[in-house]
Amino acid sequence: MIRERIKKVAVLGAGVMGHGIAQVVATAGYDVWVRDIKQEFLDRAKENIEKNLKRAVEKKRLSEEKAKEILSRIHFTLEMEEAIKDADLIIEAVPEVMDIKKQVFSEAQKYAKPECIFATNTSGLSITELGNSTDRPDKFLGLHFFNPPPVMQLVEVIRGEKTSDETVKIGIEFVKSLGKTPVLVKKDIPGFIVNRILIPYLTLAMDDVEKGIAKPEEIDATMVYNYGFPMGPITLADFVGLDVIYYATQQWGFVPSSNLLKQKFEAKELGMKTGKGFYDWTKGRPQIPKELAGKYDALRLIAPMVNIAAEIIEMGVAEAKDIDTAMKLGTNMPKGPCELGDEIGLDVILAKVEELYKEKGFEILKPTEFLKKLVSEGKTGEKAGEGFYKYGKVVFKEISIEKEDKIAKIVINRPQKLNALSLRTLDEISEALKELEKDDSVRVVIITGAGDKAFSTGFDLQTVMLDPEIFLPHNAMMMSAKGQQVFTQIERFPKPVIAAINGYAFGGGCELALACDFRIMKRGGQIGLTEVGLGIIPGWGGTQRLAKVVGIAKAKELIMLAKRLDADEAERIGLVNKAVDADKFEEEVMNLAKQLASMPPIALRVAKYAVNFGYELPAEIGQALEAAYFGITTSTKDSEEGIKAFFERRKPEFKGK
Repeated sequence: MIRERIKKVAVLGAGVMGHGIAQVVATAGYDVWVRDIKQEFLDRAKENIEKNLKRAVEKKRLSEEKAKEILSRIHFTLEMEEAIKDADLIIEAVPEVMDIKKQVFSEAQKYAKPECIFATNTSGLSITELGNSTDRPDKFLGLHFFNPPPVMQLVEVIRGEKTSDETVKIGIEFVKSLGKTPVLVKKDIPGFIVNRILIPYLTLAMDDVEKGIAKPEEIDATMVYNYGFPMGPITLADFVGLDVIYYATQQWGFVPSSNLLKQKFEAKELGMKTGKGFYDWTKGRPQIPKELAGKYDALRLIAPMVNIAAEIIEMGVAEAKDIDTAMKLGTNMPKGPCELGDEIGLDVILAKVEELYKEKGFEILKPTEFLKKLVSEGKTGEKAGEGFYKYGKVVFKEISIEKEDKIAKIVINRPQKLNALSLRTLDEISEALKELEKDDSVRVVIITGAGDKAFSTGFDLQTVMLDPEIFLPHNAMMMSAKGQQVFTQIERFPKPVIAAINGYAFGGGCELALACDFRIMKRGGQIGLTEVGLGIIPGWGGTQRLAKVVGIAKAKELIMLAKRLDADEAERIGLVNKAVDADKFEEEVMNLAKQLASMPPIALRVAKYAVNFGYELPAEIGQALEAAYFGITTSTKDSEEGIKAFFERRKPEFKGK
């Protein structure tokens, strides 16, 4: 258990990243010591953490008692020895300067116990070089949190050349215990995964602006409106800070630079932070006209991203799925580069990269051998049945399946969209249920959302922005039928299904939870059928199932007022079975799942059917259905075992026969 291995965590550096990491770690139940060199830095960090927690209380994501408890776990100190003494894990979060980081670790190792693990939050410096500067390179790794740490779901876990397997395992388990998603970077390369792809994406866009190929607004409009990116690359560069990107071009040899970026850096036009970069930010975020979308060839940026992803795979740093997960979580891009490449066609991608390499000459644009190999073998993506991924039956991109001792977990893996449900997500859930129904080793299914912010916020409304015709009456009815079909599949699934509501569950997300047999909800989340607030109504069975669960009068109130309930109120009215504190949530869900997994599978299945389908029947017919099911259970070997174990005063072992 990770909590037996790690009890005290030291965070060195109280800046934006440092205090954010400390808040995340304390929220997960760990004691944290934050150390910096000046009291004013510590005071500012404490003030910012208090503001963040107060905001969470105001939004009813935390109780006041819980916020005080979290703050009580965070200790601030100027003394390195006090912070480090007895620490099980040290996370360094000082400025991105190699010599400063080495100096911090040199001092820290004077006080650290031998088994203490060292981690750096660097966004791209060498883990190997930093680790080799300490007395424990085998216990040194990268834990790259993304800004702001309390919000962003991704943590890159980076292995140095001498990092031990045990250290990597502890790092991954620790990140999971924070409610974050770890992505393992198997080899230490500059930029790791996200920044190795993202920074060239931004600088190549700037290069096209400098060369007059397109205006900033044309590039941004195309990526936002035609491809669903949350920001275009030029807006994003301004948002991140042009100084940050400039330093990356100087430190990382693989990143192409531009004279325009250098000019803006020297003029201190650094983007949002200075009020001016490529855009004027003095009046807020720049508005990008939709009518400019399509005036820029987006493949000029997408093809290089795919090529770099192929390079990362070629070097053995990460697999396609991990790269896509990292990019979606770390940048909020709607699709990862490998997914985009397979959709567009890797032959098309290769041709564009070859064209760009001839045009620009940047080494990062040189077509990789892995990409050329895929194309030469005819593995060009979805149309060919194989590319980065294999196609045929549904390929799980938007969900994942985890199995452990008779329990399967379906995880909606779209945290960058608060686990909103697309039509593809529904197809994947349906396919997963079909697979798990046939799997006799699985007795219980848990459905939850990736990350710690949302179970699911319902239908992915960005789909409507990209394709307004989806809400035309005939299309909307088909979409409604799709959701109803999948949720009815859950309702009729022959094994118990638990909704582990780990955050927001709105609209279709609430309807998904209602289709499950049990609902356990983490405090801090909210739940409700909120569609009327958008001028529509629930379309995936919510009007019917909610009334059965809480009664007609209460269902009308919740639906017509688009109410959002916290976990305790949802428990009070019976919408969820139980409200649980965040640090006990996973344990509570698994305890219920294990109890159900120990019960007789056949009896559970027919009991579920008797309740679900006998509920609205006349009493005599419902009782007749119950009698038939009772007869089925009495003829099973499980009933023999149950009765025999009762008289022998032992725990029965049910086989599902």
